[in-house]
Amino acid sequence: MSDLQRSFAKAKLSNLPFDPPMPLNTTLPENMLDEEGVNEAEDGTLKPLPGSISTAKDDDSSSASSTSSTGTIMPEPSKHLFAGSKGSPHRNQRPLSPLPWTQYFAQELYLPNPATHITHHIYLTPPTNPTTSPLFITHHGAGSSGLSFAILASEIKRLLPEAGVLSLDARGHGFTTPDPIPQPRPPNHALPDLSTTGNPASNIPSTNDEITTSAEQEGGNLDLRLETLSADVVAVVELTNQKMAWTELPGLILVGHSLGGAVMTDVAMGGKLGNKVLGYAVLDVVEGSAIDALQSMQSYLSTRPKAFPTLEAGIEWHTRSRTIRNTTSARVSVPSLLRPSSSCPASSNEDIVIRGSEGSWSEGSGPWTWLTDLSATQPFWKGWFVGLSPKFLSARGGKLLLLAGTDRLDKDLMIGQMQVLETGKYQLQVFPEAGHFIQEDQPEKTAMVLADFYRRNDRSALVLPPKVGDLLKSGIAP
Repeated sequence: MSDLQRSFAKAKLSNLPFDPPMPLNTTLPENMLDEEGVNEAEDGTLKPLPGSISTAKDDDSSSASSTSSTGTIMPEPSKHLFAGSKGSPHRNQRPLSPLPWTQYFAQELYLPNPATHITHHIYLTPPTNPTTSPLFITHHGAGSSGLSFAILASEIKRLLPEAGVLSLDARGHGFTTPDPIPQPRPPNHALPDLSTTGNPASNIPSTNDEITTSAEQEGGNLDLRLETLSADVVAVVELTNQKMAWTELPGLILVGHSLGGAVMTDVAMGGKLGNKVLGYAVLDVVEGSAIDALQSMQSYLSTRPKAFPTLEAGIEWHTRSRTIRNTTSARVSVPSLLRPSSSCPASSNEDIVIRGSEGSWSEGSGPWTWLTDLSATQPFWKGWFVGLSPKFLSARGGKLLLLAGTDRLDKDLMIGQMQVLETGKYQLQVFPEAGHFIQEDQPEKTAMVLADFYRRNDRSALVLPPKVGDLLKSGIAP
């Protein structure tokens, strides 16, 4: 310590109130002792006692100077008084711990469909005014879930506060499940009423034993034909409209990723939602490249892990393999892709998480395996994508194609893109820094493109010229 620092410390100490002596047998903290372990300066003067002003060592940093001049009480080394004062709001969570869906959607709905005996599960943030505000309807790809659009939904809401987002779980995915098969009953026993909508408690999996998938219940008869999935989308829209008691259906922007893009294009082509469809967006799927990729799909599936010891391990695999390049999105979406394994014995030391009804995850134990068996869906693969490009170019409504690379364009789409200046076939946006899951890897940019796409196709913003008949009646026209 220099002479200037000693004189400064003495001047400060002379103005402080007298501190009581330390109790006997008190051990001084190590940071209060000098190198020889004595709390005494070379000139024989005492250094400040613990509990009084602390003097910093020769340190020119702002933190050291502020500590030496404010009379701050120095804690013992074992007392971390300021621990946890830094970091994100999730600093108490593990780095790859799952995030609840409630941070990104306002509610979830279970919508029984008596016509198909399927209870559809959706995540929903309603539009502020269904008559004037849009509703983005999203459909995920094969093996994924509605939470694949969680981060994107919050970004859309940030850019378009009046808009709503509906993200569905397709049959065989997420929490969309077939209704239990009724058991034979005596003639005098009425069958259960399957016409009610809402969130029946019997349909909400609340414990590990109650979680079953539609693939498990339907066995090998899972119907994932393109026309079936398209009909499910139309049914979900109608059931949601009834459940929310909207006076009329909002303007719709259909958004589909991979398989979901083929489904949404088929919905737009079918026209069953009428002129409420303002436009449709397809994310990283075109007919030619999709069919070519099917040849190596089984090889890819064989390289995936069959199970994970924890949900965190599943999240880590998706990020390390670059399947999903956004860690936050992976923490939201990956848990919905896995289910507790009934065939693998669980270790009591394994730390896993089970989804609760509020979207949070509670502690449990056991291994996790894939919820959807993609290998079992192989009979439907080709039917999903054959004819996709012509339908995409010919369906009514605005058209948006988002790709991770222009090499994915096939012949039909390349011709359509060259004609864009003449006929306005479709809008093409490329995100070369993204992987296949564009909406998860680049949610902010994807939301910006979708918001602009809606604004360009918003019919309520169009100002039409007055009719000639009205001008004649008003006497304006000659």
